[in-house]
Amino acid sequence: MPPAAGLREKRSQEQSSIKSKKRPPLRRGKVSPQLPVPGHIPRPSYVGSKGLPELCKGQLHDAQGITGMRAACKLAARVLDFAGTLVKPSITTNEIDAAVHNMIIEAGAYPSPLGYRGFPKSICTSVNECVCHGIPDSTQLQNGDIINIDVNVFLNGYHGGTSRTFACGQVDDSIKHFLNAAEECLEKGISVCRDGVNYRKIGKKISKLAYFYGYYVVERFVGHGIGTTYHSEPLILHHANENSGRMVEGQTFTVEPILTMEKTECVTWEDGWTTVTADGSWAAQFEHTILVTRNGVEILTKV
Repeated sequence: MPPAAGLREKRSQEQSSIKSKKRPPLRRGKVSPQLPVPGHIPRPSYVGSKGLPELCKGQLHDAQGITGMRAACKLAARVLDFAGTLVKPSITTNEIDAAVHNMIIEAGAYPSPLGYRGFPKSICTSVNECVCHGIPDSTQLQNGDIINIDVNVFLNGYHGGTSRTFACGQVDDSIKHFLNAAEECLEKGISVCRDGVNYRKIGKKISKLAYFYGYYVVERFVGHGIGTTYHSEPLILHHANENSGRMVEGQTFTVEPILTMEKTECVTWEDGWTTVTADGSWAAQFEHTILVTRNGVEILTKV
């Protein structure tokens, strides 16, 4: 049996064991009212509109723009680190959202997700089988859970975004391996980036490593350009693909692969945001915002 196939069979057995020991399937909890943002803090242009903003072309930055991006991304990274310290059994995802919201506005920034296409919260919190875009609510974390916290801020006209999947309390060794593999996939994808490189090399690198470890890359969600606009071209595919297009020095975009322990479809809840695996298998995501340079990249959200 090929090594990757053997790993997948082992992961499948481990996943079945995990599901038998863990909480029931994820259910939507009570979503508290939207938190206020002081009037003096500038809002992104999409706030107040539930429509989908037009996808603009890729964003290239001059020296001033790079300075703005560094500041926004540095703040996002600090906020994410803080959010990670809150992850513990019994805390609710709503409580994490409230604490992060306060930290962002105290820094004079706006939480980018709040009001984006009607999103009601300041961060995304995706627990266990939630692939992405989980809405913070009354759900309490339990020992052994995992949670992705996705932080995006709008500071002085620039957006910066980053996410990480945290373990809550004590988790199985198989889960630790899964999280390490997901983070390594992000790092490997970023490692190929530099001026002139095809975007498709990111997905090729990530999917090859995920396959080696016996995991699967979610194809439905992508990375994206980010800067003065929250989402823009290029769209970064994290799976093997033949898309054309090359990176350009001065460009900023996110790399944010999602891995699942099983090959499965994704289902989006009626809220229009929360997306979970169809079979309840767990998912993990890690994300950075990067700046393309002539000889490589600068990871703007790395502390």
